[in-house]
Amino acid sequence: MRSTVHIPPHRLTSQVADELAWSPDVCADQIDVTARGAVVTLSGEVDSLQEKAAAVRAGLRVRGVSAVVDLLSVGPAPTSRPDDEMSRDAAAALALIGCQASSVQAGVVDHVITLTGVVPWQFQRTGAEDAVHAIPGAVGVVNAITLAPTRPFSALQSAALVTAALRRSAAVDSDNVHVSTTGSTVELFGHVSSATQRDEAGQAAWSVPGVTHVANNLRVLDFGILG
Repeated sequence: MRSTVHIPPHRLTSQVADELAWSPDVCADQIDVTARGAVVTLSGEVDSLQEKAAAVRAGLRVRGVSAVVDLLSVGPAPTSRPDDEMSRDAAAALALIGCQASSVQAGVVDHVITLTGVVPWQFQRTGAEDAVHAIPGAVGVVNAITLAPTRPFSALQSAALVTAALRRSAAVDSDNVHVSTTGSTVELFGHVSSATQRDEAGQAAWSVPGVTHVANNLRVLDFGILG
């Protein structure tokens, strides 16, 4: 029969370390992994924000991981890269994805990029952050972009739309996911079998017109086969 199995922390630590070593965009030798319950903590120093994000994604891919605590630091920024030069690079990167100066701005202080402005969709907010991760010398990104939807939020329609999207999804087992709305917030309850499914469900909720917040309360349960 199928039942919930909790992977021992030492085994989870080993599996996450293996996944980091397997990932070509991560230098696993520089990263320390610890686990407490189903929560994994990554610490150490990486060479770039891109590698930092890749390490977190790798941890979330491992079966049994419910969350990743990111304590990774980015190595010292090149002293040859002044903040104003990085600021110009950030503005160019934002322009390439369609974020003009009127909607999103980037400021740089001590090699930390701060994004400000207003956009109507969450995917634009996260897209702006992803765009500046690749800037050489950046040691951190503060995403202070606010959401101002241009389409109205319908509570009744929104819950139905998210439920339908989850049922269509090949990446999410929607049988144990429940959707409700409060104001312009979409709330997700229940459980899924991986952190990746949890994130996929959250992305579906963010696709609702007019939504300003997603409360992703899904729990990650690992379903293994007991002999």
